[in-house]
Order: sequence, then C-alpha cells, then structure tokens
Amino acid sequence: MSKQLTEKTNLHPKNQHRSRYDFEFLLKNSPELKPFVFINEHAIETIDFSNPDAVKALNKALLLSYYNIKNWDIPPFYLCPPIPGRADYIHYLADLLASSNHGVIPLGETVVGLDVGVGANCIYPLIGNTTYGWSFLGTDIDEKAIENCSSIIQNNPQLIDAISLQQQVESRFIFKNIITREDKFTFTICNPPFHKSLEEATKGTIRKISNLESKKTTQPVLNFGGHNAELSCEGGELGFITQMIFESAKYPLQCFWFTTLVSKQSHLSSIYKTLNKVNVVAIKTIDMAQGQKISRIVAWTFLSETQQKEWKF
Repeated sequence: MSKQLTEKTNLHPKNQHRSRYDFEFLLKNSPELKPFVFINEHAIETIDFSNPDAVKALNKALLLSYYNIKNWDIPPFYLCPPIPGRADYIHYLADLLASSNHGVIPLGETVVGLDVGVGANCIYPLIGNTTYGWSFLGTDIDEKAIENCSSIIQNNPQLIDAISLQQQVESRFIFKNIITREDKFTFTICNPPFHKSLEEATKGTIRKISNLESKKTTQPVLNFGGHNAELSCEGGELGFITQMIFESAKYPLQCFWFTTLVSKQSHLSSIYKTLNKVNVVAIKTIDMAQGQKISRIVAWTFLSETQQKEWKF
C-alpha cells in the first residue's frame, strides 16, 4: 500500500526504482549503508542526499541489490550518479531500439553501445549490460576515470567480455580516434558536461546542496558534484552537443541511433537546426522527468528507411 502511494510515476514503467527505496532490502544486501540511514521528520526512512559518502553507499547498495554489481567504487571528486535517472535513459533507449525492431527490444551482446564520457562510475554500461545484455565501449578524456572503470570491470568478472574502454586522447574530439572504419554501433549514449566552466559548475553544486539541505551554503562538497571534465567544457552542454552532431555526420552508416541527454530545453531549437544542417534522416525527442528535474533525450539517425530495415540487431 505505502509503496503504491510513493511510486514515482514519472520514471519509466520498467524502472526498478519507481518505489521509495526499500532500505530493509538494501541493508540486508549491503550492511555498510546502515550508518547513513535515519528516520526523518515525516517518519520515513532515508539518507542525507547532501552527504557524498551516504550517496555513494546508497549507490553501492542499489548496484549490488538490483544489478549484481558486487564491487563498485569511485575516487574522490568524481561524479556519483543518481541510479534511477541513469536507468531511465537505458530503458527509454531500449524503447527507441524496439521502435526500429518490430516493437521488440533487442537483447544480447550484438547490441553495441558507445558511451561518450563514461566517467569513473561506468554507470550506463553496468545498467545496460545487466538489464538487457548489451555490450559497450566506454570512452573518456580522463585517464583516471578510465582506470577506475577498468577496476570496476575487473572486480566484476561477468563484465569483462561485455564492456571495453578507450581513452579519447584528443579532448576536442568526440568520435574521432574512437570509431574506426570497421566499427558498427547500435547506439551512442551521452550525459554531456552541463556547464561552460568550473566556476559555473561550482555554483551549480552549491545551489544543489543548498536545495537538498534547505539552507544556504557557500562551500561546495567537491566529491559530490563531480570532476571538472565531467561537469564543464568549453561551450557547455550546447557546445558539446553541437560538436557531437557535426562529428556524427562523418560516421553516418556506422551507428543506428546517435543519442544524448539535453538538460536545457532552451538548447533544443539550436540542436534541431544543427541536425538539419547535417541532413539527418530522422530526429526523435524523448521526454524524461526525474523528481523536480525535467530532461530529455535527443536521438538522430542518418540511415534511410531501407537501411534501417536492413540493420541487424
């Protein structure tokens, strides 16, 4: 009854995290979460979401309990992603692939995703492989992030053959150096850097923590907000996505669906204009809502209808 009342109906119907966190279940699997769990003023079990250690412990418990990821960790100062929102992207991506596959979600290792900016957390490949059996190549400009992903994979042997990694050695490029002539990707996935500078990112983190704590703070909790390369880049979100679109046009037949998160609705008109400039065949915009935050996925393909039908998933 209480779970029905607290169901997050704005999350994807297949998302396992639509109900309030089941701390009894999570603590059974992950006792190290216990010090962070308390009863709030509404008599509800919760954690302090402004505490990075608590959020990391919750993530470890969720990944172990729902995705059988037994060993997961991230270094200090790196992004600790919200699992429900990341899972949503994967499920909406599965629906997108199904729409191109007679309504059936394609499963298994022949479905290959390219995660642009995999980060130190490796979260999209973990959820995508565990849920749908997909294979992934994760890329990042940050060597330490790649090393941490590699450690996560090595410590979870079921992932070794499913997830590969490659550092992008030229930070101004996204697909160049990564996609070779022989490669075929079913999709790309990306959570682009949101801010134009570290200063802007720091202000955003302070705002986020102030909202969570319902009081003003002037000190960012650095390992809550993420590493500089994860949060900011020249041109911010719009600059990054624009670069991605122009580069994607150089690999029109090597990926079925190019996709990215777009956090700011005001960026959409510019993104659509750029997509039309490179003559994409189809554009799809998928709305997502996580709590107070509204976001969306923009997907595009260069494949003709005939090429889409001939694609082997």
